[in-house]
Amino acid sequence: MSFAMAFSKKEDESGLSSYYNNKTTIIQEARVFNESPISPRKCRALLTRIVYLLHVGETFSTQESTTLFFGTTKLFQHKDSALRQAVYLAIKELATTAEDVIMVTASIMKDMQPNSEVIYRPNAIRALCRIIDPSMAQGVERFFKAAIVDKNPAIASAALVSAYHLFPHAKDVVKRWVNEAQEAVNAKSQGYFGSVSTSSSFFGGGNQSSAQTIPSSSNITQYHALGLLYLIRQQDRMAVTKMIQQLGGGKSGAGTTLKNAMALCMLIRYAAKVMEEDPNVQRQMVELLEGWLRHKSDMVNFEAARVICEMKNVTPAQLTKSIAVLQLFLSSPKPVLKFAATRTLASLALSHPTSVAACNVDLENLITDSNRSVATYAITTLLKTGNEASVDRLIKQITGFMSEISDEFKVIIVDAIRSLCLKFPAKHAAMLTFLSGVLRDEGGYDFKRAVVEAIFDMIKFIGECKEQALSHLCEFIEDCEFTKLSVRILHLLGIEGPKSSQPAKYIRFIYNRVVLENAPVRAAAVASMAKFGVNSTDAKLNNSIAVLLNRCLDDVDDEVRDRAALYLKVFKTQTLVEPYIKEDSVLSLAALESKLVSYVKDATASAQPFDVSAIPKISRAQAALESARPSTLDTIGVPAAKSTSSAPPPPTAAETQSAYAEQLAGVAPFANYGPILNSSAKPLPLTESETEYQVTCVKHIFKEHIVFQFNVSNTLPDTVLEQVTMAMQTEDAGLTQDFVLPIASLSAVSSPGIAYVSFTRDEPEDYATATFQCTLQFVSKELDPSTGEPEAEGYEDEYQIEEVELSAGGDYIVPSYTAFGAEWDRLKAGPSVTETFGLGASVESLKAACDSIIEVLNMEPLGGTEVPTSSSVHTLQLSGLVTGGGGKVLVRCRMTFSQGVGVTLELGVRAEKQDVCQLVVSAVGG
Repeated sequence: MSFAMAFSKKEDESGLSSYYNNKTTIIQEARVFNESPISPRKCRALLTRIVYLLHVGETFSTQESTTLFFGTTKLFQHKDSALRQAVYLAIKELATTAEDVIMVTASIMKDMQPNSEVIYRPNAIRALCRIIDPSMAQGVERFFKAAIVDKNPAIASAALVSAYHLFPHAKDVVKRWVNEAQEAVNAKSQGYFGSVSTSSSFFGGGNQSSAQTIPSSSNITQYHALGLLYLIRQQDRMAVTKMIQQLGGGKSGAGTTLKNAMALCMLIRYAAKVMEEDPNVQRQMVELLEGWLRHKSDMVNFEAARVICEMKNVTPAQLTKSIAVLQLFLSSPKPVLKFAATRTLASLALSHPTSVAACNVDLENLITDSNRSVATYAITTLLKTGNEASVDRLIKQITGFMSEISDEFKVIIVDAIRSLCLKFPAKHAAMLTFLSGVLRDEGGYDFKRAVVEAIFDMIKFIGECKEQALSHLCEFIEDCEFTKLSVRILHLLGIEGPKSSQPAKYIRFIYNRVVLENAPVRAAAVASMAKFGVNSTDAKLNNSIAVLLNRCLDDVDDEVRDRAALYLKVFKTQTLVEPYIKEDSVLSLAALESKLVSYVKDATASAQPFDVSAIPKISRAQAALESARPSTLDTIGVPAAKSTSSAPPPPTAAETQSAYAEQLAGVAPFANYGPILNSSAKPLPLTESETEYQVTCVKHIFKEHIVFQFNVSNTLPDTVLEQVTMAMQTEDAGLTQDFVLPIASLSAVSSPGIAYVSFTRDEPEDYATATFQCTLQFVSKELDPSTGEPEAEGYEDEYQIEEVELSAGGDYIVPSYTAFGAEWDRLKAGPSVTETFGLGASVESLKAACDSIIEVLNMEPLGGTEVPTSSSVHTLQLSGLVTGGGGKVLVRCRMTFSQGVGVTLELGVRAEKQDVCQLVVSAVGG
């Protein structure tokens, strides 16, 4: 019985899986490779099982892989075409773990010859790129060049895809194939895949002499060739732009040489990336995209429409044609087109609801669509674009099929309702009823969290529904199975509950959590109850809470006991209420750690008391995130090679400061500079990402010095840079250059390196500002290709980079959290400045103005970061600490926006020192 016949047996899945997954049996059965004569049927069956195991993630040891690999290569002697294909599949997968695989290169290259069987050549090409060493790429270059321009699409595509795999290891060689790739893009389909025997089976059947030509008009070679061209040119933005324009075929798109729909879709995505990187070419690209909207392929039409809809700063006029195309898709009989169109329109409705509203009639017809994914997106879009009168009807329709859709789409619906709550607050009753209803339904954590967040927003922004919403949350935590949600709700009850008309009614729900829940929830419940006692003037209620907290002193968990003891102590001593209960800020532990380390190591500083006022504060929410991260003093800031593995979360600002302090402590010339007052929040890029030399800058502020750290990378593999220094020139006074610490040697392998430039602050009490012209100077030496060592002689060279600015705000101010209202009133009698600025028409919105001010001043935003889209008046509040004993500084930005004029800003500054107020004003005014 043939192996193919085995599939006709009525075996259970576990039996078949056991047959395929038994690695030990496979290794034992590998002896069939040594039989004489060879049985093609048995060998194909075994090779299939090997490839299957590798595909599902099974691993072979190096010895096992080597044994199987060389056993498989013995099958090259057999003439069975199906067996030869299976051999190539197996050796391609085993080559990554087996040893000495390069020994089969000659056998593979024999099948790559133009006079060999057409059916073997694509498989041989794919296997060869996995077998050869990168240093051998030049030796097989002529074979690949010939294969790329071969008239057979299967051979050409195999060579092009193999070039992808070779590119990371042999860039210089693959880059020389650009002409062949261009020819493959321009070539027309030959109408066949080659001589492929249709009567032979991969699992069974002997060697067949007859072959049948399979017609094709897919032009798939163009897709692979275009991808390779982009891979070669991706670092040259101008070359990519020119390629898109040449292949785009003009405004109508009719003259394009690309006939493959997938190739056109990929070209459209390249156009989108170019527009994102260089807004100056947006007009040209939009003309091409609008031409593709009229293409005969639905795939190309949709991709062009989607890219236009996702463009930055897209105007309603530019959206008209794209929305018209998507509107046609809404009435298509194909579910995939309806789904793609509704999803794109749902996303676009967030920023351009008026433009999308033109599709509302078609979207309403999809509410009852049999595909619930399409119906979900249709309703979501209608919720974002509809009017107040349609809210009740839409919510009623949503309720009907919520139980029929997955959690993923439920979250989308809830997020739409969340936005609708703020848009139409008068309809809060219907929306709250809907949210409380779905909160009782079955669902996972993400779905329940989305509902809870929506109710939180209603409590925050719609005062009329606050008590009703709190009641729904109290009922939910009675049966909530998610600890995180219970803790969040208890925290909210502690904040909002005491402000309600009947705070006592929430105590029962909270104390039930102490009795029935796990330790984290019990601890949160204790804290929530205590806030009722602190904020209430009802003596009876306070006595009841004290009794309940006393019961918690016997809890089995120490966190619960400690919290109960703390709050009982606070009740007895009212002076402790403000710092321990009502104060919403704490010291940043990472910054405190860094400052303490510097204080202990610095002998001169240790003679003075430690200054806690210089430690920035963060909110308790930020502190919770900070405490969840591992403490680290690892050196950071130097560019690192990209890794394909999952990267850890980026360090917080405080962790970054701590790491820089540890890094500079190891540099001898800075030993007597004292502690670092502030370092840049993130490295400032001074070159484009695709240039041969990449430079970023970090500024370190000391009491009497300023150190510029330049992180330099050399991307040229055949060049070594020696004595790398940074020349800095400025016309501004107040700084005197001390010395430069160069990088001794910098190669592409050893990259990156760090060069330092130190300046003395002539007046340490002043906040010096300056703009520096920077030039990278070095000795360039070529690498000897035979030895890999740099040549003895080199030449001096320099590389101009962008300017570095020492700014008034961003470099001398550290973000620090505080209670803005109380602190603003406290500083009322101190130094203050109020100035008015016109930010100009270039600032297109209040949100953009807020982002710009926060970036310039580098201060902690305490309120006003969420800007309503319909508002023309807004207030932003900021807080910070000024380095070097400058003390606290608060900023209140009152802004108005009008079309044509832009944003007008009234900047109010209060600080502990007058020169600090002027520092902030000069940062914004400059």
